[in-house]
Formats: sequence, structure tokens, C-alpha cells
Amino acid sequence: MIDLKDDLIVSTSPHVRNELTVQRVMGDVLIALAPAFIISVYFFGLRALLLVAAAVVAAVATEAVAQKIMKVKIAVSDLSAVITGVLLAFNLPAGTPLWMAAVGSIVAIGVAKMSFGGLGKNIFNPALIGRAVLLSSFPVVMTKGWLKPLWYSEPGYSFLSISVANPDGSALDAISSATPLIKTGPADPASLLDLVLGRCGGCIGETCAVALIIGGLYLLWRGHISWQMPLGYLGSFFVLMLLLGGDGAEGAVRHLFMGGLMLGAWFMATDMVTSPLTSRGQLVGGVLCGLLTFAIRLKGGYPEGVSYSILIMNAATPLIDKVTVPKKYGAVKKNA
Repeated sequence: MIDLKDDLIVSTSPHVRNELTVQRVMGDVLIALAPAFIISVYFFGLRALLLVAAAVVAAVATEAVAQKIMKVKIAVSDLSAVITGVLLAFNLPAGTPLWMAAVGSIVAIGVAKMSFGGLGKNIFNPALIGRAVLLSSFPVVMTKGWLKPLWYSEPGYSFLSISVANPDGSALDAISSATPLIKTGPADPASLLDLVLGRCGGCIGETCAVALIIGGLYLLWRGHISWQMPLGYLGSFFVLMLLLGGDGAEGAVRHLFMGGLMLGAWFMATDMVTSPLTSRGQLVGGVLCGLLTFAIRLKGGYPEGVSYSILIMNAATPLIDKVTVPKKYGAVKKNA
């Protein structure tokens, strides 16, 4: 006789389960970000490491405090706050003060994530909200804090150097560098190889395209992202730049590796929480991001449009999902 009490387990759906957890997914994202992190430390020295540390510590601490206030389980071990801190730091110039990185993380977690209820409930990418707030609050630092790669090799500096300014707070000309993007196109004589390898000015985690592509392909291989979003983003941007950019094929290719395009396409637009749910929706979202990035770079008041294009796509995600959701088959059609 079968003892149903011991042998029969009744539970609610879903009944198909696997070993995948939030912590494991976030761990894979950290592995994917590791090449870009290593390159950033190589090019920008101890400052890159400290920026990431400050942003991560502030993000984790803010999430723990918020969860304590909300009287929910403290779940910082899922590594989602760590990812937010790393991505925020990757979007900051190397000359950004450490306290500013911490403030950005507090805004990212406290306002853009926990105020909506926590992981899975936020409608905007937290790291990009943090960056947008810093850009609007401290525009001079966020647009003038560029350091050229290997700045610490200049006389008077070393890899362990932290200070990058004169006593009066002005940046040192010897170690400053412009980002390759300006309103009309490349402002830096960096070659295409320099752009691909990261030997150019920019935010600490966005300069080395090859490291970001390797990380993105790893996420694709692990099944955490789909090809539609990065392909739609990069493909639409490239086509528009090729046809309407005015710099020909070479200029379009160079723009593809400039700024935060690779970081945004592989790691931020693909965010599972804030991106469209369906494959078709992700392709539409990617194309929208490419169109907006192109428009902002060429016609907007700010040379880089990646952050704002992704945030606008986040806002449009519910509409994209509604339009691209598959039709239900087998249901009775309602009369108009």
C-alpha cells in the first residue's frame, strides 16, 4: 500500500526546474566582465580598481540597509548589487572621485532598484540611472575626468598613484586625454586597433572592445542573453552610421568601437529585468537603441548616447512586450 503522505508531493507551478539560480547567473556575468576589468586596471592603474571597489561596497551596503528597513531577507549574496556596482564604475571616467562613485551606487540601488521593490521589479537599469544622475549633477567631472591609458607611467606617477590633480584641483595636462567621441566624429587620432584594444580615453570599462566582446560571447554561450539584442543594437547603429553618418565605411566601423557601445550592447541593454521578454521584442529593443544612439551621437548635445538610449528603451519595454507578444492559438476570438 502506498503512503500518499510520504510519497506524493503537491506543489504549485512551475513544475519544471533546474539548478540555475540568481547567484549563478550573476556569477557568470562577473566572469564575463573580468576581462574588461583586468584591462581597465592595466590601462588606468590603481584608480580603476578603487573606483570599482567604492562602487561595489556602496551598492552592497545600500541594498543591505534597504532590505533591513523593508524587513525582508537580506539577499546581497545573490551578487546582483555587486554587478550594479561594477557596471556603474565601468561607466565612469578614471578621474572620478571615489566618493562620487559611491554616491552613484547609492542612487542606483536605493532609488532605481529598492524603491521599486528590489530585484526583478525595477523598470530602469539601476547602473545607468546612477550614471545619469551623476552626469546631470556633476557634468564637469563626468565629461572632463578622462585619463589617457597608462597615465601612471608619466614622470612623478606610478601604478599605485591615486591623486591625479594639482593642489588647486585642476587636472594635469600630462595625464589627461580626450574621449574619441566629439559632436562631429572622432576627436582622437587613435587607430582602429587602438579602439579595439582600449588604448584610448574613455570610461574605465568601455575602452577595450575585444574584452567586452569576449565577455558578451561568454554570456551568449552560457545562455544568459540572446543574440537579438546585441545584434539589433550594433547592427542598426552600424547601418545608420554607414548610410547617414557621412564618414563612410571606415568611420562607421570606428564609431562601432567608440564610447560605451559595446558595453551597452552586451551587458546593459541585455539586462534580464528591464529588457523585452520575447526574442522579437529584444530585436525591436536593440534596433530602437541603435537608432537613438545614432541620433544622439550625431545630433544631440551630448557626444555619447548609449546610456540614454537604453533608459528610453527600458521605458518602452512594456509597450514593446505588448506589441511583440505571440498570438494565442486555440482561444475563441472575442467579438469587436
